[in-house]
Amino acid sequence: MTFNEFNLHDDLLSGVEAMNYKQATPIQEQAIPTILAGKDLIACAQTGTGKTAAYLIPLLDRISHANHDHTSTLILVPTRELAKQIDDQVEGFAYFVSATSIAIYGGGKSENWDQQRRALTTGADIIIATPGRLIAHMQMGYVNFDKLDYLVLDEADKMLDMGFSDDILNIVRKLPVKRQTLLFSATMPNKIREFAKRILQEPEEIRLAVSKPAERVDQQFYLAYDRQKLPLLAHLMKQTGGVQSMVLFTSRKSNVNVIVRDLVRLGYGARGISSDSSQDEREVVLRDFKNKQFPILVATDVLSRGIDIDNLTHVVNFDIPRDAEDYIHRIGRTARAEATGTAITFISDQDQDRILRIERLLEHEVEKRAITEELGLGAAPAFNPRLFRGARDKQRNKKSRRTSQSASPKQEATAVNGEAAAGGNKPARSNKRRNKNRRPRPGNDNPGAPAPAFENTTGPANTL
Repeated sequence: MTFNEFNLHDDLLSGVEAMNYKQATPIQEQAIPTILAGKDLIACAQTGTGKTAAYLIPLLDRISHANHDHTSTLILVPTRELAKQIDDQVEGFAYFVSATSIAIYGGGKSENWDQQRRALTTGADIIIATPGRLIAHMQMGYVNFDKLDYLVLDEADKMLDMGFSDDILNIVRKLPVKRQTLLFSATMPNKIREFAKRILQEPEEIRLAVSKPAERVDQQFYLAYDRQKLPLLAHLMKQTGGVQSMVLFTSRKSNVNVIVRDLVRLGYGARGISSDSSQDEREVVLRDFKNKQFPILVATDVLSRGIDIDNLTHVVNFDIPRDAEDYIHRIGRTARAEATGTAITFISDQDQDRILRIERLLEHEVEKRAITEELGLGAAPAFNPRLFRGARDKQRNKKSRRTSQSASPKQEATAVNGEAAAGGNKPARSNKRRNKNRRPRPGNDNPGAPAPAFENTTGPANTL
């Protein structure tokens, strides 16, 4: 189906053509008519299927010809990178249609706050925001969404996983009841359905099955203890004759800088992005990676969802993601546009039950290779998921309880402030005395306490 068949305005069609959109993807083919008809929508499709254009194109068609004198559209996203990317897409269309936008996210310089405040006060057509940062502005009293027409939740499952459900509900309470609400998600667990019932009204539903990885992806699985992963990776990269473009995913954000240092020490060009980097630094790293300034980018799952990085030759799962669908999102970054790619996954002793979920999704058993002993790295863990079932989660819970019991009142107050700023679920109540005089700091887009250090740990799987 072509975009000409959607009865869009000519100026927007010119933008669609300039953006090199040719045939509508399945999610676009089903979502665009529903949105143009003014209906609420809940849509499930995996990353890389064109979800962003599926809502941006029909909304821009309506916004650019409505002569609004107010902010008409609010798009909530889980990460600042995705907010910036969507803002860039709107900016591209703005050459052809009359629409303004601004991305609202934390981690930038103080002047960014002032720029965001001015945009929220004067009213850009489209606001793309992370929930924590938007709540921070709303608490200042100058944000007015009384006339908002459209609300979009992009990557809704990821936002809920990051603890933003309370923030989102607080934002929704400030919006007009009469509005069009669109919820897009890569997965559809029960919590998303229950959440949708609270904010959508008689929505249409689109659900596309999670696609299997492209046959052009060479999926390789290796059994390895945490301490064996890096030297094993170095061996595999030597075997390939060099890496042109690789994203290495780790589930623990505290690992990012450690892995980067170790790769650099081994002679590989590598850089990383994490929530500890400033927004400017993160943008520079992403830009340089896309421009092939260095071959290996180390990151958490922030890059598996919605971020436009194509033409990867390799994807490495240094840690196995909790959700099998996230495995598909990660390795879907390679072997695009008829190219080939390699996906390397390390299976530690404590992650073996997660492999079973991936196998169920793939609908076949994967070959698990054990080569560490022949490389002089010691024996690999035996594959026995029943023995190790839930080991990483048990270790995480045990460490969390130990940390909570040993925390000082000051540390507890800090943890509470960090969680309250993000609007996530409140931490469990402790017998230790809290510092009640300290007020939460708004604008934290990354809920949760920092993960433990990389060495000899199996701590929580924090994301950006």
